[in-house]
Amino acid sequence: MFTHRIHPLIERRKLLLATGLALAATRASAQGASLDGRRFEGVFIQRGKTSGDADTVTFANGRFRSSACDRYGYGDAAYRATTQGDAMAFETETVSPKYGRLQWKGLVRGDKLDATAVMLQEGKAPVEHWVVAAAPR
Repeated sequence: MFTHRIHPLIERRKLLLATGLALAATRASAQGASLDGRRFEGVFIQRGKTSGDADTVTFANGRFRSSACDRYGYGDAAYRATTQGDAMAFETETVSPKYGRLQWKGLVRGDKLDATAVMLQEGKAPVEHWVVAAAPR
């Protein structure tokens, strides 16, 4: 009886090709994740405080913006979003010439947004802020 055996090198190449295609699909999916067109209203509050500033977080044209930070000279910035189960995670960094950088990490699940913004200023300890917001009804 005749048995056909594929050369091990060919098998290895097929496996590498399949793995590469799977990784490329995963990256394309992650890069294609977008929160554009979403808007959330809530509060921007420094960790340890009991009150904060009203905030509207907006995602548009690949950019992130926090209205509570406008008066401190922070502009909008490109953001990166990835799908994590039933949620979308995002990261960005906004910059103010006077107050330094805010490194943002957040999660959007349904109509809710929870984020952390760490303020980094030269010569000062990092200061953590939280944003809790929801899509307007």
